[in-house]
Amino acid sequence: MSTVYQYTTLATPAQAEFKDKGSRFLSFAWPVQSEAEIRGYVQTLREQHHKARHCCYAWRLGVDGNRYRANDDGEPAGSAGRPILGQIDSAAITDVLVVVIRYFGGTLLGVPGLIHAYKTATAAAIASAEKIRLDVCQQLRLYCDYAHLSEALRWCKQQQAQVLQQDLQQQCCLHVRIPLALLESGLAVLRQQRAIDVKLDN
Repeated sequence: MSTVYQYTTLATPAQAEFKDKGSRFLSFAWPVQSEAEIRGYVQTLREQHHKARHCCYAWRLGVDGNRYRANDDGEPAGSAGRPILGQIDSAAITDVLVVVIRYFGGTLLGVPGLIHAYKTATAAAIASAEKIRLDVCQQLRLYCDYAHLSEALRWCKQQQAQVLQQDLQQQCCLHVRIPLALLESGLAVLRQQRAIDVKLDN
């Protein structure tokens, strides 16, 4: 399996609306980083639209595609969450949450109609959102004596590594994030210098 160095997500939140036989389907799409963030968005929408019949959603996190969920929220099994997730995957995006709020219009749509409605509402929100390509990154820690701190910071700049946190004492520790595509060459440079120790975070 080839290594993935970049992924596509949403640059900004987006929303759209689809109507069918009196029912309104309001779709909301967000870039997200964690399940806690996802729970917050879903809860906020439930509170804002407490009169709605259903609050269905799906999300996918991570470049490996292993973390995802689809929720039908009372709709027939597979008629809401799965179509939403399917559109996320069709757009080849990740670190994304899409929630579709349904206000029931009094006419049953049937499972095929529901699948079409949730799919269409989701696709419209995703299509209206600006996309962005981001680097897959690896977090690591750099350890060095204070005398070699400038070397460590220079290495970060050369390797396009973002410094997330600095613990500056006699023994300094820099928490950094480096693009995965530059990791091996960056580590090779550190091995030659020997004044800076490195530990990869899981």
